Amino acid sequence: MRLLKLVPDNTNIDFLRWRVPFYVVSLLLMAASLGLVFGKGLNLGVDFVGGQMFRVTFVQSADAPVEALRGQIGELGYGEPQIQTYGRPNEVSIRMKLPEGADADPGLSNTMANKITAAIKTAHPGARIDGVDSVSGKVSSELYRTGLTALITAMIAISIYIWIRFEWQFGVGALFALAHDVTLTLGLFAVTGMEFDLNIVAALLTLIGYSLNDTIVVYDRIRENLKKYRRMPMPELLNLSVNETLSRTVVTSLSLLITLVALLLLGPPVLFGFTAAITLGIFVGTYSSVYMAAPILIWLKVTSRSFVPPETAIDKQERAARGT
Repeated sequence: MRLLKLVPDNTNIDFLRWRVPFYVVSLLLMAASLGLVFGKGLNLGVDFVGGQMFRVTFVQSADAPVEALRGQIGELGYGEPQIQTYGRPNEVSIRMKLPEGADADPGLSNTMANKITAAIKTAHPGARIDGVDSVSGKVSSELYRTGLTALITAMIAISIYIWIRFEWQFGVGALFALAHDVTLTLGLFAVTGMEFDLNIVAALLTLIGYSLNDTIVVYDRIRENLKKYRRMPMPELLNLSVNETLSRTVVTSLSLLITLVALLLLGPPVLFGFTAAITLGIFVGTYSSVYMAAPILIWLKVTSRSFVPPETAIDKQERAARGT
């Protein structure tokens, strides 16, 4: 029985031919993503902003009565609720600021939660309360700072590792590719308004690990080919390296996507944002390994002599003695 090959052995795609247009498009997308993140902002979850969040599903209705719900909760006197649909149209998340003095007296938070859930059930008997989360302002600020630190530290540590293992140009290329992947994923959450919480930070760290793994596979083949084909022009050598690792990249990405699509369609709503982030990350991580991490080596002046040890004084004397 013959094995199924998704990518033929003699594949020779000229990926580097379109490196400049792809770089321009990627830089524009990164700029747009950053503009959305800093302009529109992320829909930060209770983990990061503090307060209480209620997840409610209106089982007997196709759509959630958002406007009616906003008025009913607002009448309780705890301030204006932030109500947002997520997952299906009949599922909403309701975010409320903690009542004044809740940090000193947790009972105030419990009282507010009980009143809000009672009001929802009274006005909408078919509503199902899927969960109530409460985080103090102090804890949320610490979580936000810790999560941001974890992302930045992971990217810097990865770049240092690649710098030591390869050359500094490879470290810069890997860092740029990771920044590209994280920025586009943040842009997805900014444009869709999906909730950004600690689960998404975990998804971004997972994405960094996947993208790094794919980039290192490509970089390792590039290093081997730099030693093997000393006279080959860099664009051709990069194309050869990417094509040689293409089969592994396609098989790995498809295997992950099968599982992720199943989770997106059949998984619980609480995992939707996490799964969506990793699903997008598979695409942008694979793309960045080919069109971000590889072409940048040309502009960073990587050549076939990058991995040749510098000639020492003893080497020069031995070469002079041999008359070469």
